[in-house]
Formats: sequence, C-alpha cells, structure tokens
Amino acid sequence: MVLQALPKSSADRPRGPRSSARWLRGSMGLLALLGVAGYLLFHYLTGPSPEGCTVRIGEQRVELDVTQAANAATITAVASVRGLPERAVTIALATAMQESGLENIRYGDRDSLGLFQQRPSQGWGTREQVLDPVYSSNAFFEALEDVPGYSRLPLTVAAQKVQRSGYPQAYAKHEPEAAVVAAALTGREGGALTCTINADSEPGGSAGRVADRVEREFVDVAGSVERSGRTLRYRPEADGVEGGRHGWALAQWAITHAKELKIERVAYADREWSADKSDDGWRGGGNGSADHSTDRVLITVSKK
Repeated sequence: MVLQALPKSSADRPRGPRSSARWLRGSMGLLALLGVAGYLLFHYLTGPSPEGCTVRIGEQRVELDVTQAANAATITAVASVRGLPERAVTIALATAMQESGLENIRYGDRDSLGLFQQRPSQGWGTREQVLDPVYSSNAFFEALEDVPGYSRLPLTVAAQKVQRSGYPQAYAKHEPEAAVVAAALTGREGGALTCTINADSEPGGSAGRVADRVEREFVDVAGSVERSGRTLRYRPEADGVEGGRHGWALAQWAITHAKELKIERVAYADREWSADKSDDGWRGGGNGSADHSTDRVLITVSKK
C-alpha cells in the first residue's frame, strides 16, 4: 500500500500578501463598524432627555409639554394680577385642558379659537385677540367673575356657565390634574414644577424681552426689578407667605418660558434651575449670595 500525502488545507498554506491585506481590511472595517455602533449607543443612552415639564406634589404627578406648561403659567399669572383665588385658576386650567389641550390652537368648531376656544362671532373679541393667551385668559376670568359664587360651585358647573359647551360634563375629568398644576403655578407649592429643555446652541437671549413679557403678564405682581447685564432681579412687593408665593409663581413661570425666551438660569429661595442641567430640576443654590438670592427671583438669559 502506498501512502499518499493529503493536500494541505487552506489553513496550512502560507498566506500570501493579498490574503493578508484582505484580512487586515476586513478587521479594520469591523472595528470601524463597532466604533460607530458604540458611539451611537452611547449617545442614545446618554443623549438629551425628552423635553417637557413635570409637576410633583406628594404622590401626585402631572406631565405637560413645554408649550402646555407655558400657557398654564400665563393663565395663572393673569389670575394673580386680577387677585383671583387658586380655585379660579383650577377652573380655568381644567377648561383649557378640555377645550384646547392647553394649546393656543388656531382652529376649532365653527370660529372657535385659542386656549378657551372662544368665538369672535359670540363677542369674545377679534380673531387676533382671542389668539392672545393674555387677552383670552382675561376674557375667561372676567366672565367667570360674573358667575355668582363660582368658587363654591362644582367645577363643571362654573366652567359651563362661562363656556356654554355642548358637553358640559367634560370639564370635570380634568379637575384633579388642574388642581395640582394650579397649586404649583400659583406658588403655593414652591419648586413643585420643573421643566427639561434642550438648550439651544444658538445665542440670542434678551433681558429686555423677558422684562417686557413679565410686565405684560404679571403687571406689578412680580415686584420691583433691577437689571444687571443679562440678569433680572425681581423682589416681590408682598411680604411673608404671599411674597413667597409670588416669587415662586414668577420663578416657575420663567422656566416654563425658558425655551422660548432663551432663559439659561432661574434662581429663587436658595434654589436654582439651569437650562444646561434642566434634567436635574431645582437644585440647592448654595450660600444665599447675590447669585443665589433667597428673597429675589433671578432670571438670566443666554449670551448674545
């Protein structure tokens, strides 16, 4: 019997320069793909959180998007200027939640428009007016104040006397959430509302623009103001508990409008919120220095 040598397997054959090059290119390609996958996974896991605002009071929690929260804060500011109780704010917020989802919508049933779906044809104002959240909120509260004993009525009854809706019972389902949001935005529950925003990389904050908005929505409730560069310092006119509520009402209004007005930092009552760390919510402000005031609301806009 003659033994014949078996042919060498490809694994036993010496690699030529071409096969080595192909192996090297394949390895480098695989490493590149793994690197890209790792980069994407890292940014997916550690990337910016979804924008939105949260109100937490005890076990109660309400989620709003940034626009909804800003509109709710404007409604509350208008009520504060009119000297209305928290119950009026709850009624207004529940109404707007039902009518528009707290969005300043430009359409609706027939000619209904805005936060409260007010109809120009029914005497609520012009199209431009009812699409102005400050005007429409004032119009709603003016009508609500004409309802005798509105604060003691069931919410759905009070809202219906203003709105004349075809679905009068629909307002009641929003009362629990509206009450939680009202408690925060009136300042009774200070620091209960916080917002997460993706701070714009583009500059353009204007302290003057913020001051104009505060003056329009809060009038004199926000108190006296000092301006230093990019920072506005508001000292509430009221003292004690009422002053503290006004301070928190303004501070929380500011963070709901931070995206729109390019506000980068808000500080009050030795706590602060910053746009670049908005995931952290309200944080301890430090030592009560000028930059961490306990009795003034500090609002700083982004650099131009």
